[in-house]
Amino acid sequence: MEPKAPLDFYFDFISPFGYFASLRIDAIAAKHGRTVNWHPMLLGISVMKVMGLKPLLDTPLKGPYTSKDVRRYARLHGIRLGRPPDAPMMNPLPCGRAYAWAQRHHPEQAKPLAQALLNAYWVKGIDLSEPSSLAALASFTAPQAGQALNAPDIVMRLAPISGAGLVAAVQSAGAAQLLRDAVAASLAAGVFGSPTIIVDGEMFWGVDKLAQVELWLERGGW
Repeated sequence: MEPKAPLDFYFDFISPFGYFASLRIDAIAAKHGRTVNWHPMLLGISVMKVMGLKPLLDTPLKGPYTSKDVRRYARLHGIRLGRPPDAPMMNPLPCGRAYAWAQRHHPEQAKPLAQALLNAYWVKGIDLSEPSSLAALASFTAPQAGQALNAPDIVMRLAPISGAGLVAAVQSAGAAQLLRDAVAASLAAGVFGSPTIIVDGEMFWGVDKLAQVELWLERGGW
């Protein structure tokens, strides 16, 4: 039997809804014999530069609603947030570059790295705007199977990526180019928001669309 195509999951590290989706997407896919390829994107490019819109939280009327919606989703799913959703966002470039670099040079560690970064920012409330702030992630230990990714004591094992090696990589021109290439690829795929899931050529935008993604996988499309 031919293996089923993986899902493509696009996210920005500063997107709370992207973080929420990251906690569920792999389990949803695995239930249906699928894997998930994670891809970085930048809302600052797709929303502000390409679409010419304001950041969501800076948009009149919609901004306060979005902040409330983030808190409501977190309560519903028992997710503890370590930073207010309406607090100033970090610069996502170091995280995006770290992940893009890991995808190229340490692909088996790329997804654990992304999970560690998301956990550090959204659960622990750590500002990861500076490359040096990423150094400690390389000494983290992995969660046990079945342990919730948003638990406060969770950290990820990222060997053979050293802290110094990760910081040096993030500051390199190569990592910057890898992220630019990834963002260009996301735009070419039509991605404009975080999270976006593409399954069997169909695009689903928003964490609320995870239910439709699961239904699509159950039915084999419609």
